[in-house]
Amino acid sequence: MAQVKKTAVRDAILGAAWKQFSEDGYNGSTLSRIAKAAGVSTANLYVYFPSKLDILYAIYSPWMRDRLTALAHDAKQIAEPRERIRFIIRNLWRDIPAAANGFANNLIQALSGVAAEAAYDPGLLLWCENIVAEMIRDALPPRRVSVDVETLAHVMFMAFDGFAVNLHLQRGERCTDAAIELFCDFLLGRQD
Repeated sequence: MAQVKKTAVRDAILGAAWKQFSEDGYNGSTLSRIAKAAGVSTANLYVYFPSKLDILYAIYSPWMRDRLTALAHDAKQIAEPRERIRFIIRNLWRDIPAAANGFANNLIQALSGVAAEAAYDPGLLLWCENIVAEMIRDALPPRRVSVDVETLAHVMFMAFDGFAVNLHLQRGERCTDAAIELFCDFLLGRQD
């Protein structure tokens, strides 16, 4: 007989996992502690999620999508190209990696430990890269639209991962204003 999944139990698991991942990171969290905090057995946890990585994705994907959707909305309100690009980069490389006690680093911890033969779904990364490419394309002045924004967005997300790891390893050291300005100069030319 199939077990009926209850929304309240799923939500309790995700809430407990959010707390664990936020406090102890992905590597420091365990399914047994998540289950205990959610008030379910570890075996019951597997009824809802096949793995710790699946729990993380259930939390991380909407968390990241919300942040990038808000960033895209807020960026559109900035008319001046350099200010808009600066705003996008600052959020992508500084603010989002630092948000929620460095929550972004959890996905990097999780994926760095996944076996090479494991199935990896790049759907979230592709969605993130597409929305960043669209933001950059919209921000660039007409004379600069020849930039390959899809490849640029991929590079920006690889840098995002690096800044998230650095924030974690260097105990709060964020992307510098100088790095943000350098990237603005790269895209728009030096401002003299």
